Amino acid sequence: MKRPQPAWRSLLFVPVTAERFIAKAHTRGADSIILDLEDSILPAHKAVARSALAAAVPRVGQAGSDVVVRINRPLNLAVHDIVAAVMPGVAALMLPKLMGPEHVRLLSEVVAECEARKRMEIGSTRFIGLVETPAALPQLFAIAAADPRMAAMSVGGEDLATELGADPSPDAMYAFAMQGLAASKAAGILPMGSMGHFAQLDNLDAYRDGLRRGRRLGFATASCIHPSHVPIINEEYGVAPEDEDRARRLVEAFEAAAADGLGAVAFEGSMIDLPVVERARRLLDRAAAWSR
Repeated sequence: MKRPQPAWRSLLFVPVTAERFIAKAHTRGADSIILDLEDSILPAHKAVARSALAAAVPRVGQAGSDVVVRINRPLNLAVHDIVAAVMPGVAALMLPKLMGPEHVRLLSEVVAECEARKRMEIGSTRFIGLVETPAALPQLFAIAAADPRMAAMSVGGEDLATELGADPSPDAMYAFAMQGLAASKAAGILPMGSMGHFAQLDNLDAYRDGLRRGRRLGFATASCIHPSHVPIINEEYGVAPEDEDRARRLVEAFEAAAADGLGAVAFEGSMIDLPVVERARRLLDRAAAWSR
């Protein structure tokens, strides 16, 4: 059975060996901190990075953020990363360059063995899947639904653009990102992403615009590499108080009408029916998750 979706809006990448970033990570306001063992760690430093995890996890999670660890793709590195990363306090592993559903299930088996050795609840470590190669694109729906550990999935980015020979622009990634969003929704997991430039620092208004577009399309959460992105993601992928208030009034109006035997009702100049009410209920659920 699928577990409930995490209440993630923003996920901030932090290199696990960067002390100045580790020290301040818990103050950034991100829903999750991603301790990175992959791209931000040079090959010669992978073992040192793994050994730093145990001390870093409680530090970055001390203010209540979930802790995620991004592991490496090559299997000989991934297994060592999993052994080091699976521990109480780590909510999820981020799995880069997934090849297909069998890849997800193989890593899940390794994680389950680690959980058992550490007397953790089997299945308690969730997965965030990254689909970053053209060869994996036809298997998006199967990857998203491959294992109950799957909590979120992202499609695209620098790696996919490089293999396609494309610029990693929103236009170039749009079709693949939307396929990933549909696959995530079908599997009941969080669609991760936006329609902006992931690393944009010189124009935060443009970065915000990309998030707004992504939210309108249906994306629910986004990762980032700079603390200045965190409050913007939380705003754009969160629930504004006025939207929460309107959703609550909308649901109340519909329920009052339903009690009188009506399946649709006028509300503030528009007709509302079940699909509109369901969107409002989901918005209220998300708002409630962040208020707990």
